[in-house]
Amino acid sequence: MADEAVAEHPAEPAAPKAKDARSPEAPRGGARGDDNAKDAPDAPGSSDASDAADAEAAEREKERERAADRFKDRTRDPLAEEQGEEEPTDAAAATRARRSGQKLLASGRDLIGFDRSDVGRLHIGDINIGLDARRSGLSMRDGPVPEEELLRIRRTHIEPEGYVRLRRALEARRLLVLGGAPGTGRASTALALLEEVTRGGEGGQNSERVRRADPEEGVRGLATQVVDGRGGHPRGTGYLLEPALDRPGTLPPDGMDLDQLASALAQQGSYAVVVVSVGSAANPLLAGRYGAICPPAPTRELVAVRLRQRLEEEHGDPVRVGGGDGDGGSGLGGHADRDRDTDQDRDRHSDRGRDGGLGGHTDRNRHADRGQDSDRREGRTRHTDRDSAGSLSRLLERAAELREDPEVTEAVGLDDLRPAEAELFASLLAGHLLGSVSREELLSGCRGLAAVQAYEWFAGVDRALAAPPPGDGRAPVRSGTAALFHPVAFRIALAVLGGASHSAVSAAAHLLTWELSVQSDPDSTPARPLFCDDPESDLALSRARPDNGPVDVAGAEVTGRLIFYRGTALPAAVLAELWDRHFPVRAPVVRWLRLLADDPRPQVSMRAAVAAGELSVRDFEHGYAELVRPLADAPTPRRRVFAATALDQAAGHASHRRAVRKVVEDWSRHGTPALRWTAAMALGYGRSADSMDDTLDALARIGVRDDGEQLAVASLNLVRLLTLPECATVLRRLADWTGHHGEEYQDLALVSIVRLALTDVDEVLDDEPGTPLGDRGDWPLLLALAATRPELTGKLADLFWTALNTARSRDVAFDALETLLRSASRKDGSEWTREGLAALLPALTAEEHDRRRLDWLLRRMMRDQDRPLTEERARALWRLAVPARQRRSEEEESHG
Repeated sequence: MADEAVAEHPAEPAAPKAKDARSPEAPRGGARGDDNAKDAPDAPGSSDASDAADAEAAEREKERERAADRFKDRTRDPLAEEQGEEEPTDAAAATRARRSGQKLLASGRDLIGFDRSDVGRLHIGDINIGLDARRSGLSMRDGPVPEEELLRIRRTHIEPEGYVRLRRALEARRLLVLGGAPGTGRASTALALLEEVTRGGEGGQNSERVRRADPEEGVRGLATQVVDGRGGHPRGTGYLLEPALDRPGTLPPDGMDLDQLASALAQQGSYAVVVVSVGSAANPLLAGRYGAICPPAPTRELVAVRLRQRLEEEHGDPVRVGGGDGDGGSGLGGHADRDRDTDQDRDRHSDRGRDGGLGGHTDRNRHADRGQDSDRREGRTRHTDRDSAGSLSRLLERAAELREDPEVTEAVGLDDLRPAEAELFASLLAGHLLGSVSREELLSGCRGLAAVQAYEWFAGVDRALAAPPPGDGRAPVRSGTAALFHPVAFRIALAVLGGASHSAVSAAAHLLTWELSVQSDPDSTPARPLFCDDPESDLALSRARPDNGPVDVAGAEVTGRLIFYRGTALPAAVLAELWDRHFPVRAPVVRWLRLLADDPRPQVSMRAAVAAGELSVRDFEHGYAELVRPLADAPTPRRRVFAATALDQAAGHASHRRAVRKVVEDWSRHGTPALRWTAAMALGYGRSADSMDDTLDALARIGVRDDGEQLAVASLNLVRLLTLPECATVLRRLADWTGHHGEEYQDLALVSIVRLALTDVDEVLDDEPGTPLGDRGDWPLLLALAATRPELTGKLADLFWTALNTARSRDVAFDALETLLRSASRKDGSEWTREGLAALLPALTAEEHDRRRLDWLLRRMMRDQDRPLTEERARALWRLAVPARQRRSEEEESHG
C-alpha cells in the first residue's frame, strides 16, 4: 500500500475515511485531540499558534492539490503530446493497423535461393525452367512463328472467358488491340486467335501464316509493310505486334493509325493482334472500337491441364505404352498409328488363312499357336494398358490432393497463377509425385513463384531511360520518368500498406514516384499528369484486388475501399527483391518511409513501421542507421512510435532478437530522454528483453528517472504488458511498487493502475477477435481481465483499492471507478461490462467502509445534472457489489 492514505473527500456528501488508514498529512493527535484543543481555554500565545497551524494546514492542502495535479498529468496519454490537450489518440486504430501489417509480412518465407547473377533459369531438382525477365518486346524481331509452336498452342491453350467474343471481333474488324497485364497469357491468347482465324483463311496452307512484327516499327510501320507488301508475305497472314508504348519518347498510335492498319489488312485478307499493357498510354487504344481486355485463363483448369501433360510426358500414358508415338496422348498421330498397326495385323492374318492347301491343318495349327501367342501378347498389352491407365489415374488423384495441401497452398502464396507459373507449379507437382523432387524442394520451388514475379517487376525498369530513341544518336531521353516509375512505386506502396484504403496506397505511391524520379534525375523536376491515373490498370499491373472493409477515421470505423495483393506471398517477395538487389533504390525508399512515419493516419504510419522492421531484418546495419536510430531520437512521439514498432518487428525474428534487446537495454540505461521514451514503447510489445522481469526492470528504470519525466510512457507500456500471458508477474511487481519507499515507484504503480481502468482492450491488445480478451475489445482492460482471468481478480481489486485510498491518486481513481460503473450497460440498455463488474466489485467492497464509499459514489452519480444515473441502474450496480445479507436498511431504501 502506498504511504499516503485516503483523506476526507472534498465533495459533498463527504466520502468516508478508510478504516485503519491514516493520512500522513493529518495531525498526529487524531480527531479527539483536535476537539479537546478546540474546547480548551485560550492560553498566552494561543492565537499565534492557531494562526501558524492554520497556515501549515493550508500549505499542506495546497501541496496535496499540487501532488494530485501532478498525478493527473501523468495519467494523460503520452502519445498525445503534439496534439491538443484534450484530443485523444486513436491507439486502437494503430493497434489494428500494426496487426494487419504483421499478418501480411509475418509469413516467415524462406525465399528460394537461386543464382541472382543469372536468373534466366531456375533449377529445382531436375526441373529447368526459363525465367528471364530481361527479355522484353524490344528484343523480339519480326519473323514467322514456328509451326510447332502453333501446334502446341492449339493443343494446350486454355481459352479464357470471352474468347469467342474476341475471335468474332478479330474476324469482323481484321484488327484487335488486346490489353492485359504482362504475364497473364495475352500473347498466347493472341497467337491462338491468329492461328485459328488464319487456318481457315486464304493463308491456311502456308506454314508461315502467323508472324511476329517488329515492335520498333510500331503500328504505323506494320501498316506500311502490309500495304507495300514488303517481305513478300502471302495473303491471309496473321501478325502479332507488341509495341513498346512505355518507352520514353514513344508516341502511342492514334485512332487514324489503327484505321489505316485495319484497311491494309482487309485489302490483303490478313489479320493482326496488337498486344499492349494496360495503363495510361494504352488506355485510349483499349477504349476504342478495336480494343478489348484479355481476361486471364482460369487457374484451376490451367494447372490441371498442365499437370496432366507433365504426368503423361514423364510417366507414360496408355496410348504411348500401347505402341503410340509417345506424344503424351494428346498428339494427332497416336491413335492413328495404333489403328494403322491393327489394320496391318488383320491383313497378315487374312493372308495366312488363304494359304491353307494340304498343309492347311499344320498352318492352321501354327496359326493357332501364333494366335494364342498373339492373344497372350495382346492380353499382356491390354493388361499393361489397364495398369498404366490405372496408375496414371491414381497419380492424377494424388496430384489433386497435393495441389490442395494447405502447406503447398501456403508456400505458393498466390491467389491465381499465370501461365508460366502454372507450368512451373505443374512441373513441381509432377516431379514430386514421380519421385524426382523432394517435399522440401517442392515447397521451396512453390515459394519461388512470388520471388520470380517480384524479380520480373523490377528487373531493368529504368533501363530505357539510358537508351537513345530508335534510329538517332541523340542524348538519352529523361522525360517521362514519373510515368515510368509509377507502376513500380505502386507495387512498393502496396507491399508496405496492403490492406489500407485504396486512396492511401495511391497517395503513398505518388509520393514514392516523386522520390524515385528525383533520385533518377536530380537535375529535373518530375512532371506527372494529374488526370491520367487509371485505378483499374494499377490493380491489373500489380496483381491487386479491391475489397470493401472498415477504415478507422477519427476513432470511428467507416466502410471504405481497401486494396490487397492477390496473394499473401507477394508483399514479402517485393520487399525482399527491392532491398536485396536494388541498392540505389534504398535512399528514396528511406526518405519515403520517413514521410509515412509522419502521416497522422495509423493505417499508414503503423503499416510502414512494420515494413521498415522487415527491411531492417534483411540489412540491420542499414535499417538501424537510416531508419530506426534517427526516428527513435526524433522530437515527435509519432516518429518514435514508428521506430519502436520497427524494432519490435525485427525482434520477432530470432536472428535479430539479441541485437534488438541490446539496443533497447542501452537506450533504457544511457539514452537521451527521447531514446528512453522509444525504448519504453518497444518494451511494451514484450519482445525486447530477455524475460518479463527484465522488461519490468527496464520500464521502472525509465519511469522513475529524472523525477518521473518518462513515467507516463512507462506506465502505458506496463498496461500493454498486462495483455500478455505473464500478466500475473506484472501485477505482482505493481503490488511491490505500491509499498516501495520511493515515491516515484509508488507513482509508477498508481498511475499504471488508474490507466488500467481507463484503457480499452482494443488500444493495447494484439490478438484478433475470437480470443477471450479480443471479444471484449471495447471493454476497459481492468474489467476484461476480471471477467476472463478470475484468478487475478483479487490482485486487481487490491491494486485498485490502493489507488482509491491514496490521497494523490484518489480523485482520478474515483473518476475511473465512475467510468467503470457507467459501462455496465450501453445506452440502449443492452449488457456491456456487467460480467466484469460482477467479478470486480465484490472484491473491491469487501469491507464496510468500502461499501459506504460505493454508496456515496452511486448517490453522487444519481444527482449528476449532466448524466444522472437512473435509480434502476444504481440498484442493479449495488446488488452486483453487495450481497443481500450485507445490505443495510438505509442503503436498501436508496438502491433497492
